[in-house]
Amino acid sequence: MDREPCPWRIVDDCGGAFALGTIGGTLFHSIKGFRHAPSGQYRRLLGSLNAVKQRAPRVGASFSAWGCIFSLVDCSFVYMRKKEDPWNSIISGAVTGAVLQARQGPGPMLGSAVIGGFILAMIEGTSILINRYSQMFMPQPGMEEAPPDLDKGKVDLSIPQFFSSSPGQSSTPSNFS
Repeated sequence: MDREPCPWRIVDDCGGAFALGTIGGTLFHSIKGFRHAPSGQYRRLLGSLNAVKQRAPRVGASFSAWGCIFSLVDCSFVYMRKKEDPWNSIISGAVTGAVLQARQGPGPMLGSAVIGGFILAMIEGTSILINRYSQMFMPQPGMEEAPPDLDKGKVDLSIPQFFSSSPGQSSTPSNFS
C-alpha cells in the first residue's frame, strides 16, 4: 500500500478524524440548532451558532478518539503480523469498538466489537470489490499487446521454381538453335 509510515499515520488519522468530525458536527448541529431555536430568522441563526459552538468540538473530539485508537491498534497489528492487509483493519475496528465501550462492561464491549468489526469488514470488502471491478476495465501496464508479427499470417505470393538450374546454365532448352 502507499500509506504513511506508522508513527505519522497515527497523527494523520487522528487529525483527519478530528477535522471530519468537526465539519460533520458543524453541519449537523447547525441544522439541528436552527430547527430547534425559537421563531424568527435572527433567533434561529443565533440558535444555530450556539449549537455549533457547544457541540461540534465534542463530535470532533469523539471522532478524533476513534481515529487515534484505530490507528494505534492498526499500526500495532502491522508491527506484530509483519504484513498490511484488510484483516488488520477489521480487527482494529473490532478492538476500537471494544475499547470505546470498556466503561459499560463486557456485554456492550462485545456488541460494539462485533459491530466495529462488521462495519470495517464491509468497508474493506467493498473497497476490494471496487478495486477488482475497476481493474477489469483498465489495461495492465505489463499486459500490453505485442506488435503483430509481420511474418505471421502472410501469404506467400512468390512463384515456385519448377526447374532447378545451377548457376551458369540457361533454363531454356538449347535444342532449337
